[in-house]
Amino acid sequence: MELAYIPSPSRGVLYLGPIPLRGYAFCIIIGVFLAVWLGNKRWVARGGQSGTVADIAVWAVPFGLVGGRLYHVITDYELYFSPGRDWVDAFKVWQGGLGIWGAIALGALGAWIGARRRGIPMPAYADAVAPGIALAQAMGRWGNWFNQELYGRETHVPWALHITSSEGGRVPGYYHPTFLYESLWCIGVAFLVMWADRRFKLGHGRAFALYVAAYCVGRGWIEYMRVDDAHHILGLRLNDWTALIVFLLAVTYMIVSAKRRPGREEIVEPLAVTASTDGTDTDKETDAASGKPASERAVPDKAASGKSAPEKSAEPADEPGAAAGEPESATKQS
Repeated sequence: MELAYIPSPSRGVLYLGPIPLRGYAFCIIIGVFLAVWLGNKRWVARGGQSGTVADIAVWAVPFGLVGGRLYHVITDYELYFSPGRDWVDAFKVWQGGLGIWGAIALGALGAWIGARRRGIPMPAYADAVAPGIALAQAMGRWGNWFNQELYGRETHVPWALHITSSEGGRVPGYYHPTFLYESLWCIGVAFLVMWADRRFKLGHGRAFALYVAAYCVGRGWIEYMRVDDAHHILGLRLNDWTALIVFLLAVTYMIVSAKRRPGREEIVEPLAVTASTDGTDTDKETDAASGKPASERAVPDKAASGKSAPEKSAEPADEPGAAAGEPESATKQS
């Protein structure tokens, strides 16, 4: 008998009348809100506009969900397409099964589309949202707790997870709570990226690459502890190989990027710069022809607006341009 353990929920879904409220879905939704909230704060601090992160997330999140599900179905196809299985279950996302590798890959594609539509550099956006994505993963892992899935080997540590369900080949008992390990690791990754970004002024996608590399390190040892069915290559689980390859790519990108494009982007959102100058710095602008402040520029000819033009004074014009017979519009800034 265990003196201390983490209990599993008696069920992972509640019903509000005919409407099912699933813990797995709630964890994902809360994670998305965390990512957008933190990403928005970081984006504004970098000089971007508030709301831009949410606008691009409208593209990134659906792509990410589709990518995560595709990766899971492809790598665990036997769960849906082997004899005796129902292929329709491949669409039942609420039952669990989102691969982070596919979610990041297709989510990045969706974010690229949204960023391109707004004229925003994708690496800068990725740097801003990287810690938020890690927090979203930390929250999303609790969905595995609701579904009693993806736990580790049997153990008798005080924080063991008590599995009570016997569905889907589960054996009730006490196991390593790998969902908790990964959740805590992702929180650590989020703080690591934020610290490194402040300390070293990471830019051009290097903060995002650091998040990817740090996550892969944790995913490697956590994946090794899991006991759920998985494909193995040379004795290692497929996700271990994926984590190793992605880690090497992320580190390589950080090194190459730091040499080719050191420093950080000065402007991350051109529209934000335009908005900050329009209407606020107008009085500081000078007329290109006369050198006068913009607020003292010549008033457009009233004849052009349908009003009678004022009578010209018989006295000589004070400005050289007027004395030379130049049209009044010549003194306006283009």
